[in-house]
Amino acid sequence: MNADQGIELARQAIMLLVFLSLPVLVTGLIVALVVSMLQAVTQVQDPTLSLVPRILAMLLALALTVSWMLSKLVEFGREMFTFSLP
Repeated sequence: MNADQGIELARQAIMLLVFLSLPVLVTGLIVALVVSMLQAVTQVQDPTLSLVPRILAMLLALALTVSWMLSKLVEFGREMFTFSLP
């Protein structure tokens, strides 16, 4: 394996990491925006009011997408172990 192949494998791993984290992070962002707007309208500025719904929504998103994430990780792992050297 030369440097270019190593860099390409690292790039693929980083892109997979970003791709797998997107559903959970986007869910957290959307819930945070909705709760922030709700707090601005009601003028209730309790920190736990924004934290608890975000954590619950992110856990739910993780529970719904964990099988998909694992299948992508297994597929990537198989590609890494079956990587043929020239």
